[in-house]
Amino acid sequence: MALGPRLDLRQSQSLIMTPQLQQAIKLLQMSNLELTSFVEQEIESNPLLEREDVEGGLESSSDQNLDSSDPGGTESTDASRESDSYGDGPETPDSMDMANSETLLESDSAALDTDYENVWEADAPQGELPRAEGDGAQWGQSSGSEITGGGGDLDNFAATEVTLREHLIGQANVDLVDPRDRMIAVHLIDLLDDSGYLTDDLEQISAAIGGETGKIEQILKKLKSFDPPGVFAANLSECLALQLKDRNRFDPAIGALLDNLPLLAKCDFTSLRKICDVSSEDLAEMIQEIKTLNPKPASDFEHTVAQLVTPDVLVRPGPNGDWVVELNSETLPRVLINSRYYAVVNAKTRDKAGQEYLIDCFQSANWLVKSLQQRAQTILKVATEIVTHQKEFFDNGIEHLKPLTLHNVAEAVGVHESTVSRVTNNKFLGFSRGVFEMKYFFSSAVGENSAGDAKSAESVRYIIKGLIEAEMPDSVLSDDGIVDILGRDGVTIARRTVAKYREGMRIPSSVQRRREKALME
Repeated sequence: MALGPRLDLRQSQSLIMTPQLQQAIKLLQMSNLELTSFVEQEIESNPLLEREDVEGGLESSSDQNLDSSDPGGTESTDASRESDSYGDGPETPDSMDMANSETLLESDSAALDTDYENVWEADAPQGELPRAEGDGAQWGQSSGSEITGGGGDLDNFAATEVTLREHLIGQANVDLVDPRDRMIAVHLIDLLDDSGYLTDDLEQISAAIGGETGKIEQILKKLKSFDPPGVFAANLSECLALQLKDRNRFDPAIGALLDNLPLLAKCDFTSLRKICDVSSEDLAEMIQEIKTLNPKPASDFEHTVAQLVTPDVLVRPGPNGDWVVELNSETLPRVLINSRYYAVVNAKTRDKAGQEYLIDCFQSANWLVKSLQQRAQTILKVATEIVTHQKEFFDNGIEHLKPLTLHNVAEAVGVHESTVSRVTNNKFLGFSRGVFEMKYFFSSAVGENSAGDAKSAESVRYIIKGLIEAEMPDSVLSDDGIVDILGRDGVTIARRTVAKYREGMRIPSSVQRRREKALME
C-alpha cells in the first residue's frame, strides 16, 4: 500500500463552550463584591446598560445623550438657551461692574467691621450658621455643597489615629540626639513586622545601611525600652521578658520559664517545676502572670476594621413553622437595557461599523441581564433545597445538622454537581442564628448505625466539644470515654476519629487537660 497525502471529510459532534457560556459560569461563582465590580465595568464600557437606582429610576450617562437628541426635549433646551443668552433677555450685569467701590462700601462695610471672635456657631439655630450684623451681610449662609450648622465644633472632629511608626518615631526624636542615630532608629522601626517584632539579622541590617553592628546594637537596646513594652523583640520569649522587666516582675525563675515555653505549651508542669525550682503554687502564679502579657505589642495600634459579611440569601421564619428563603436585594445589581436610547441612536447611525457596534452592545447587554437573572434563580433554588434538607438545623441548632453532599442537592435541583459547587462558593446565608457560608451545610456522614441513621461530621464535632467543656476536673474524659458516650446516643464512631476531630479543634489530650485543671485548682 502506497503512502501519500489525501483529503478526508469527516463529520463529528462536540460540546464547545461559547464565550458567553464561559462568562456565565464565571458570574455564577463570583461573590457579591466581585459581581458588583464586574457589573460596574460593564456599565462603563456598554452605553446601552444603565443602573436602576433605589427609587426605581434609571441612572446612566446615556440618558443625557438621549435628552439632547430627543425631539421632545428640544423646546425646553432652546428655551433655556434663550433665557441664558445675554442678547435676547435683560442685560446681565458684568462682574466687574458689580465689584465697584460704591457697592463694596454699601454692602460689605458692616460685615468687615463684625467681630467674628464673639460669634459662635453654637448660638445659631440648627441648620443655619450665624449671621453678621449689618444690612444684607450674611457670612454664614451656606449652599447645598457647604457645611451647615455646627461645622466648626471641634468636638465633632474625629481624632486622628496614631500609628505604631509615628508613636515610636516620636519617642526616638526625644531620646536620640544624634541625627545619624535617629536615621538608624527609623530604619529599624520600618523593619518591624505586624506583631512588633524585629526578626532581621543585625549583620544584614548593618550591611544594608552601612553602619557598625555594635552601634546598631546600642540603638536597638534603647529602642527596646520604648513604649509599648515588648516591641523590637526577636521572639516571643524576649517579648514577654521585656514586658516583665517593664513591670519589675522579672526574676531568674520566670526567666527559666520563658526559656522553656514549648514545655509550657505541652503542659509539662512536672518538668517546669524542676527547671524553675519552684513549687506548684509559685508555678501557677508565674503562669497567671504570663497570661496577662501581650504577645503582640503592636496590636494596640493600627486596628484593622473587620469587614462584615453581607449574606446573599436571607432565611426567616414562615407563618406555618416553615422557613422562607429569599435573595438579599442589596447584593443583587440592578441593571437594565435602555432600548429607547438604542432605537434613537440606531435610527441615526448610517455607517456599517457603527451599526455593528450597536448590535454587539445590545447583544452583550441582553446577555448580561439574562445571566444575572439566571444566576439569581439558581442561587435561590440551591439555597431553598439546602434549607429544606437542613430544617432541623434551623429549628434546633447545630446538633441537628444532617449529612449533605453536592450530589444530593444537584439531583434535587436538576443541575450538575459542579454548578452547585460554584453556587455555594463564596456565598453566605443569614438567619437569626448568624451568617453561615453555604458550604458549611455540606458535611459527610459519620457514625451510621444499624437503622441507617447518621450524624454529620460538624454536629459530631460540636457534641465532642460540648462534652469536653462540661467535664469536671476530677473526671476528665478520654477519647475512649467520648466514644462510649456517643455510642450510647446512637453514634457509632472510632476512637481515632474522635482524636482527629479533637485535634482539628485544637483541644489537647485528656492527659494535658487533666494537668491544666489540676494546676488551676
